[in-house]
Amino acid sequence: MDEMTRLRELRADVPVPDRAALAPGRQRLTEAAAAGRRVRRLRADWRVAAVGAAAAITVAAVLGTQLGGAAAPSRSGPASTAGTLRLDSPAEVLNRAADALEKQPAGPEPRDDQWIYTRTAQVASLGGPDGSSLSPVTYQPGWVPYDNSAAAENGKDDDYRTARQVYRAADELPDDPARLLAEIRAFYPTGHTAESPPEGKAQHSFRAIGLMAEAYPVTPAALARIYRAMATIPGIRVTGHLVKDAAGREAIAITRKEDDRREQREILLSPHDFGYVGLRAVVTEDYTYKLSTGTTLKFKAGQILISKARIEAAVVDAKGQKP
Repeated sequence: MDEMTRLRELRADVPVPDRAALAPGRQRLTEAAAAGRRVRRLRADWRVAAVGAAAAITVAAVLGTQLGGAAAPSRSGPASTAGTLRLDSPAEVLNRAADALEKQPAGPEPRDDQWIYTRTAQVASLGGPDGSSLSPVTYQPGWVPYDNSAAAENGKDDDYRTARQVYRAADELPDDPARLLAEIRAFYPTGHTAESPPEGKAQHSFRAIGLMAEAYPVTPAALARIYRAMATIPGIRVTGHLVKDAAGREAIAITRKEDDRREQREILLSPHDFGYVGLRAVVTEDYTYKLSTGTTLKFKAGQILISKARIEAAVVDAKGQKP
């Protein structure tokens, strides 16, 4: 689902903001846009969402870095559906996950008149002077038509894909990892302008495959192929301990450092059934960002820029219906 649309939905449920509290976030967002940072959903995705949330969510809460805490320092992971899993090799984790998913039966494809219900949790950095200020955790339900052809045809976002388009594209992905990654990159293309240069091949693959993994519904067999291909992307790693998602649940973090940022993208998987549970953007090294107002925002290694968790997902028969 479109991250910026989700942020606008979140905004509708919060109190009228204090202008002074919003000033740093609004100023940073304005400067980022003026500097030509990419703002289309699939290219800017969590980077713009992290900045935009400062203005959209409005109320700051100092939560430190508690959501980044590890479950334990042990290199051994949870007792998952595939048995105890060691978190020291992304290929081992992802291939074990694929093995488990391939044993799961696939349900029927949703009907065109059905809806996709999701409930998510989200937090974002507000870039406080000490680098530890996060927004409150916000929970939000949402409904999207499975066959949302009208939005796909009439929307202004060229990158929009309906749930039906993604389901069928995922189901047709080949077994060969290289071919699969090429098809996903074509399905979720990158930019080709001076202000939005094309991504490196590996970074494009990881971003695009994360979007495919996030989609709901996707058959277990398709997700298994996605994970096996993800394991072949250069530069991916697995965090050696469980992390916390935006809802405070433990998760496996499959990560890759952004080529042109001091940040890393993290795809979060359930340690119990290996399903997708969320995403995070995390600072990889200390840095500062100075606004034109003279305010300096500090970002620290390990700090969460944005964290989004999927709490529920289901196919329902009508908008507003819950499973």
